[in-house]
Amino acid sequence: MKEVQKDLRSEQMEHLIESISAYIEQYHGGSAELISFEENVVKIKLGGACSGCPLSTATLNGWVQGTIHQFFPEVSVEAAD
Repeated sequence: MKEVQKDLRSEQMEHLIESISAYIEQYHGGSAELISFEENVVKIKLGGACSGCPLSTATLNGWVQGTIHQFFPEVSVEAAD
């Protein structure tokens, strides 16, 4: 049962990151990619116009993390290399 919950949780996180990425793509020309989701840590890589942007850290730690915390308050968000 625990494995099924983990799979559902991972699937939900994937869909959430896809939605976030679609928004970033449409309005900012950037993207967000789910690199890993293990335990309570999700690693996200920003790309497109976000790559090298001086505001990308604020985007990740503010907007992306804030959105994820609405659905997964226990998850910490980290930048992936």
